Amino acid sequence: MPWGKVPTVWGTFYARWEGPSIVELRFPDPPFQGQLIQSPLLWRLSVELDEYFSGARAFFTVPIKLEGPQFFHKVWKELSRIPYGETLTYGELARRVGNPKAFRAVGQAMAHNPVPIIVPCHRVVGKRSLGGFGPGLAWKEKLLALEEAHKEKFSPR
Repeated sequence: MPWGKVPTVWGTFYARWEGPSIVELRFPDPPFQGQLIQSPLLWRLSVELDEYFSGARAFFTVPIKLEGPQFFHKVWKELSRIPYGETLTYGELARRVGNPKAFRAVGQAMAHNPVPIIVPCHRVVGKRSLGGFGPGLAWKEKLLALEEAHKEKFSPR
């Protein structure tokens, strides 16, 4: 599957795609090492990410394809239901997927989320801390602050 650059106002991300769907999204640091190919799909992703980063988009329409165990899919589906600008704890997410004691397994599913931001794992926090985030806590803080600043325009009225 090819990789390509996804330039945004927050830096150059990198994405891998298969057919019409994004299958992986990587953050700018460290830069991708390897051959990069351009695609109209990446242009669309770039536009949607820029709209999100500017506070003009709350969810993504670019097609994605997720692969992983059934439990991971359950978690990823529930992550997509967390409203823009809101957070859940790992424990709350575990309860929502029907296994209240599986908060560590929920964390593993989130750690294996191939398309962060699109599937918003940054919206899950620890009981007493921010919890983790693969691309780094600075990115998680930045994404949560962005959504906090713009959530009113996307709140149901």
